[in-house]
Parts: sequence; C-alpha cells; structure tokens
Amino acid sequence: MNYAKNILETIGNTPLVKMNKLTAELPCLVLAKYETFNPGNSVKDRMAVQMVEDAEAEGKIKPGGTIIEGTSGNTGMGLALVAVVKGYKMICVISDKQSKEKVDILKAMGSEVYVCPTDVAPEDPRSYYSTAKRLSEEIPNSWYVNQYDNPSNTKAHFLTTGPEIWEQTNGKVTHFVVGVGTGGTISGVGTYLKSKNPNIKIWGVDTYGSVFKKYHETGIFDQNEIYPYITEGIGEDILPKNVNFDIIDGFTKVTDKDAAVYTQRLAREEGMFLGNSAGAAIKGLLQLKEHFTKDDVVVVLFHDHGSRYVGKIYNDEWMKKQGFLED
Repeated sequence: MNYAKNILETIGNTPLVKMNKLTAELPCLVLAKYETFNPGNSVKDRMAVQMVEDAEAEGKIKPGGTIIEGTSGNTGMGLALVAVVKGYKMICVISDKQSKEKVDILKAMGSEVYVCPTDVAPEDPRSYYSTAKRLSEEIPNSWYVNQYDNPSNTKAHFLTTGPEIWEQTNGKVTHFVVGVGTGGTISGVGTYLKSKNPNIKIWGVDTYGSVFKKYHETGIFDQNEIYPYITEGIGEDILPKNVNFDIIDGFTKVTDKDAAVYTQRLAREEGMFLGNSAGAAIKGLLQLKEHFTKDDVVVVLFHDHGSRYVGKIYNDEWMKKQGFLED
C-alpha cells in the first residue's frame, strides 16, 4: 500500500503548471511552481519541517516544548502542522496588516496568536520581531525559530525546491522569478540552479516600501526606502541573513495595486486561486519581458493560496477602499 505516514510526508513534489493567458505577450514558456499543493497550502511548509528537524538534531527544542515564530502567516501554518504532528506547542506572532483569515487559520491549527502593530521599527519592543524574541526568553523550554536568519530556511529550498525545478524542466530552466521576503526560497533555489548551470538568471520581486532592490543595486541600506505597504509576504525593512544577494541577478518592484489586481486576474483568467504575492510575482515577471527570448523557460514560484485573502484581495469592496478597483 502507498500512503504517507503523516501529513508532513506529503510536503514537496509540487507541480509545474504552464501559464497561458496572462503571459500571452511573452515570447517564452512560463511555468508556475505551484506551491499551494503543499498540505499547509504554501511554500513555507518546506522550510518549517527543515528548521524544526534541524533544531531537534541540535538539541534546541526538547519534547513538549514551545515553538515561537514571528510570521506573516504561512510559516506559522507550516510550523503549526509540524507542531501538531510532533507534539509541540505553537505561538505565532503576526503583524496587524495580515489578513484575518491567516489569524483564524493559525488558531484553527491550535496555535496561540499574538497580533502586533505593523507601523513600528523592527527594534521597537512592540514589533513582531521583538515580541517573538521576548516571548522565547520568557517561556521555558521554548525555541525562537527566526526564519529570517535561520540557515535551515535556505537549506530546505536547496535540498527540495531547486532540485524539483531542475528535474521537472529537464534542466532547461533559464530564469527563476520569485517574490522575496525572508530570502530562503530565492537563495536556496537560486544557489542550487546556478550550481547546475551558472547562466540561469535569478530574479527577485520586491515591493515599494522595501529595501531589497536599492540595497542590491547600491549596497546602501536606505531608510527612505522604508514605508508601510499593503502587499503581504514579500519585501522587508531589514536585511535577513537568508537573502544571498550574490546569487540574485536583479530585482523588480511591483506596486500594491498591481499586486492586488494581478492576484484577481490569476484567478479569473488562469483559474489559479492564489495569494497576494502571486499577483506581485506574475506582474514582476511581465515587467521583465525584455530579458526573455523565445527559447527561454521561465519558472515563477507562487507561494500560497487564495483562501487566506478572501476578505481582502478577493473582496471588491476592500479593493475599492484601497483605490485598487474603479466603481
């Protein structure tokens, strides 16, 4: 009989799906790495398992312990799955710009959820970075995951996502395009793909209000680049250790409006019910049109599922309030 011993064994081996209508103007083949097929409906399941198993091997978390993480929702969900299967408690610290659905899903999985203000500096004690760190110092037998600087994040994608893309394209992939947040996905996949073929181009999708693009181009961490933005799951006001700028060939920035509008278009024109960062990723890819030729095979990674954004991106009243849709 062929079955998984637990839900964690179903993580990975997600399909590649050809894009059709939205990429019709491009000369190349565009394939979506469709990560919502993971059991937690996001790419973050991969690194959640890797980070916990590495922590267990290093003795950082003991049986019955508590996992603590600051998350935009998806890493929290992946960690919650691992916590349930392995018998840990789970505390998620999330910012107040994340969708209500994300908070509700984390609670449904048995996680305790703290909601922190978005519009404070990372070092502010109220920030979700600081709150997660403080809780880990106060709660006995707890482990602060810190996905931003935890090398197991990148390792997971070097060991799984990168090889899958290489094998699924028979080594014909020429470009990899992905939204960048913690940096684990782009760095792990990018490092693996370039180890197989150094000519593969790795493109990051950034958002306005985030520091990545300017830092990559100039080496300057510009505080003036930082301001609040709506797009969830990509961009940062810090430089996570998992972002390996050396393997990234370039960044393109996508507006909040374009990210939201293209998320809706993915559902209505491709039948792909995806999260906010997928709209940013496909719009970013379209902005890179001049870099592609008819012989190229471009892989774009879609992080998470549309069910987490029903009250926002897929709610026309919310979209109108943001100025993203005309009446």
